[in-house]
Amino acid sequence: MKKSSILGIIVIAVAIAVIISTYSTSSTYGSFTDAKKSTEELHIVGHLNKGKELYYEPTKDANYFSFYMLDNKGEECKVVFTGTKPQDFERSEQIVLTGQMRGKEFHASKILMKCPSKYTQDKIETTEYKSKQASL
Repeated sequence: MKKSSILGIIVIAVAIAVIISTYSTSSTYGSFTDAKKSTEELHIVGHLNKGKELYYEPTKDANYFSFYMLDNKGEECKVVFTGTKPQDFERSEQIVLTGQMRGKEFHASKILMKCPSKYTQDKIETTEYKSKQASL
């Protein structure tokens, strides 16, 4: 075989390995119903249920924050985040959670908030928060 053929095969093998590793570590979008059926980490898009109470007491446990969220299909679920409460959380227009179900609660490892920008009306500001457990 020519050296150029061997090099071409190696390049193709490396490209396939990169594609497979990227695909296997990526999580998918879903709903709370999908999260109940899956053991894998999912992204869930929804909004805060402002009619229910947010629980965060930093004097008792600064790394425990819970709230109720409605996903895009309208299903409500309690969400537990192991970390501090994000600033201006109540102002968020949309929330993207990354995590998985544990019992009847969704345990989020990341929270991405989409908040209205205070400087321009047409732009949306996004902020990501990671769980304390995710960084360990």
